[in-house]
Amino acid sequence: MTVLLRPAADDDLPAVGALHFTSRAHAYAEILSPEALDHGSPEVMGEWWSERWKWEKETHRLTVAVDGGTLAGFSYLGPSEEEGAAELYAIHAAPEFVGTGVGRLLMLDALPALARIADHAVLWVLEPNTRARRFYERGGWVADGVTRTEPIGGEPVLQLRYGRAAGVVGGSA
Repeated sequence: MTVLLRPAADDDLPAVGALHFTSRAHAYAEILSPEALDHGSPEVMGEWWSERWKWEKETHRLTVAVDGGTLAGFSYLGPSEEEGAAELYAIHAAPEFVGTGVGRLLMLDALPALARIADHAVLWVLEPNTRARRFYERGGWVADGVTRTEPIGGEPVLQLRYGRAAGVVGGSA
């Protein structure tokens, strides 16, 4: 496996949407109902990413991880709604790449980019997603006690906010 990271191109967005849909269904299978996970489709997620990227590409960064011709994962970051912070909005790996180091590569790549935005970075993770929480904690992120409830597929889910110094490579990711 030889994974390369590169900035996303507009023609990557349908594949990013499909990967987002699939990885979310895989990661949240024990957290959300099948109805919530079936909300939308890979094509709808591709359209959503195309629309979002159209408005945010000047202020946000979308990086894709590719293994040959296969999209293995992506990360998305930009300024946060929290004053003075950058936000890591997403790291998603295709199910067949979970546990291979793709997520770690994406995180290590994201940290300096977050530091170019702000000194402090935040992210949100589903409270019951213990695998993701362990991943971020190994990468030096710390839950700061702030929570929110947001819907996914129409189902409310508790999220925890994590923070860390941006750009400082620490932890084992």
